[in-house]
Amino acid sequence: MIKKIEHIGIAVKNINDSNALFKKLFGKEHYKIETVASEGVNTSFFLLGETKIELVQATSENSSIAKFIEKKGEGIHHIAYEVDDIEQEMARLKNEGFELINAQPKDGADNKRICFLHPKTTNGVLVELTQEKK
Repeated sequence: MIKKIEHIGIAVKNINDSNALFKKLFGKEHYKIETVASEGVNTSFFLLGETKIELVQATSENSSIAKFIEKKGEGIHHIAYEVDDIEQEMARLKNEGFELINAQPKDGADNKRICFLHPKTTNGVLVELTQEKK
């Protein structure tokens, strides 16, 4: 079951410049920078109440973030929802007709297991499911 919005992912060209910008906007520093080599990205997280803002920068020209920015420019990339049991939620959503981009959960940033739903089945929104690693 989907519990809450876990974070909103924002694709950025330069994580350092964007950290400075969002620091001014939010009035506080990011709490974490992390590289996710399997996704070809650097991430930076800001905490606002219970919701996080994740800045995502490509580390290679072949990453999905680089392709996203080339096609659409910087901006909102995805919305992540926290779930209790990612495998169970993936099976439920697949049964409901949603297309999963990942057949199995994979390791993501911020100590999470993740899976993405294809935007063509979610009204154009890239949806990420997240579950805290145990």
